[in-house]
Amino acid sequence: MWNFPLVPPTAAEEALHISWLYWVITGMAIFFVVAVCAAALVLVVRYRASNENVNRDNPPESDMRLEMTWTLMPLVLALVIFFWAAKLYADIYTPRDDALEIIAIGKQWMWHVQHSNGVRENNELHIPVGRPIKVTVISQDVIHAFSLPAFRVKRDAVPGRYNSMVFTPTKTGKFHLLCTEYCGTKHSEMIGSVYVMEPDDYQKWLESGGKGTDSSSAPMSLEDQGKQIFTQLGCNTCHGAAGAAVRCPPLEGIYEKPIELANGQKVIADAEYMRESILNPAAKIVKGYDNLMPAYQGVASEDQIIKIIAYIKSLKDAKPAEASK
Repeated sequence: MWNFPLVPPTAAEEALHISWLYWVITGMAIFFVVAVCAAALVLVVRYRASNENVNRDNPPESDMRLEMTWTLMPLVLALVIFFWAAKLYADIYTPRDDALEIIAIGKQWMWHVQHSNGVRENNELHIPVGRPIKVTVISQDVIHAFSLPAFRVKRDAVPGRYNSMVFTPTKTGKFHLLCTEYCGTKHSEMIGSVYVMEPDDYQKWLESGGKGTDSSSAPMSLEDQGKQIFTQLGCNTCHGAAGAAVRCPPLEGIYEKPIELANGQKVIADAEYMRESILNPAAKIVKGYDNLMPAYQGVASEDQIIKIIAYIKSLKDAKPAEASK
């Protein structure tokens, strides 16, 4: 229905609703342009100076009916468009529990994509049809914009901040993946492809390590890779040991839970908090603990931080080592 040659294909539930909004706004604009131009033309012709058949005595200075019409009509239409657009915005940027989570890192000049089972892609994104997809984006250098025209969604990839969006593909095929924020000299080359697959085909693709064929060497999951990096960086000597010499907050069971800080403030231990605590642990000190952790700014890459957070997230239902004794 919406595959008009001058617009991208419509390949997601959200895209269909956004297309309706777009065409309604376009139709309203055309209607009012035609109506105003037609009214102006009629008035110009009817009340031209040479037309002696028009009575110009005692012209009305105002008409409340006319003023209320041209005031209330645009107001009502603007409010309808506002609430309609706000609803669509909320649908795209509100997390969903059943969504497939994918992480995309923008860097000059490519997109690096991470799947939860450890499969990695560069400038490509494979996803199943008919399932909500949550893409979390971040940049490791400058501001980028993760844009999927066929799905009518876009999210800025900002250094130091995780931004997410959700969409549900409805059509299989190959679609464009673009960066729509000028990010340097090779911005125009920062392009890729999205492959929407049938669920069974996508599952086989995942199990093959992203090769599309059967493979006996399945990739290490994101959380397992995070645990490995956690150990390599020496984090387990304090956070993972029950009898550690350095007293530090346990990581088990804290993900997305409220934490009280030394200044009395309470924060949620989400991905943003975890990332900040890894790179700059002095920013938010947990109540009852000293500022002893070294900063990993410049040591841990965005890719490594994402994997460490995936590992910590996997501990959300675990009990601290002290409590399990």
